[in-house]
Amino acid sequence: MDISIMQPYLFPYIGYFQMINCSDYFVIADDVQYIKRGWINRNRILLNGEPALVILPVKKGSAFAKIYERNFVEKENPRGRITFLNKIYDAYHKAPEFEHSYGLIEKIINYDDNNVAKYLQNSIQEICAYLTISTEIIMESTFNVSPDMNYQDAVITVCKKLKATRYINAIGGTNLYSAAKFNAHGLELKFIKTRDSLNYKQFYQRFVPNLSIIDVMMFNSVPQIQEFLAAYDLLDG
Repeated sequence: MDISIMQPYLFPYIGYFQMINCSDYFVIADDVQYIKRGWINRNRILLNGEPALVILPVKKGSAFAKIYERNFVEKENPRGRITFLNKIYDAYHKAPEFEHSYGLIEKIINYDDNNVAKYLQNSIQEICAYLTISTEIIMESTFNVSPDMNYQDAVITVCKKLKATRYINAIGGTNLYSAAKFNAHGLELKFIKTRDSLNYKQFYQRFVPNLSIIDVMMFNSVPQIQEFLAAYDLLDG
């Protein structure tokens, strides 16, 4: 039983969906502190051959608020969803898969609920459905994990509640966890790493990696993206 846990991100890169795809359960960590200038409300696309940020503004709130306590700005806000979609259109309207993928992106962006956690949960689920990823997605807040726990203990608690045998984390978190501690709880610890060989034809000769899944969807058919989902290695913790 493989479990992965991550904060919800806005149109994250292909590695995020590789992690979901290789797991039996994917837990969205919506009960941790919202961090400004992270990937929760922004990501990178390809614009004029260079990485460029696209941002969905979040309403002002407490610096200590959890992700599920924050809200995106309303649809009508001129800095919000229309601006985001216009930037996607300008960047990709000549991309080979634009006609197949833009409608989904537009549907996701115009989702009615402004709550950050619910909005991003819907976004992730919509993209998983598009890519035929069948992993069950659960919100971490439903487990009522004690806020006094450090994050590693919280992860182990959730894994045990789901009867996991293996925890899979993004490669960037190798310094955050102790394999010995996971093993002591009957859990194997693995880290997922996207293969360097994963690339595809963009507009320009130079390939720009690790962009939003939007970029992947604009240049690749669903069958090709499904092949990308398997282009990873699981490394020991």
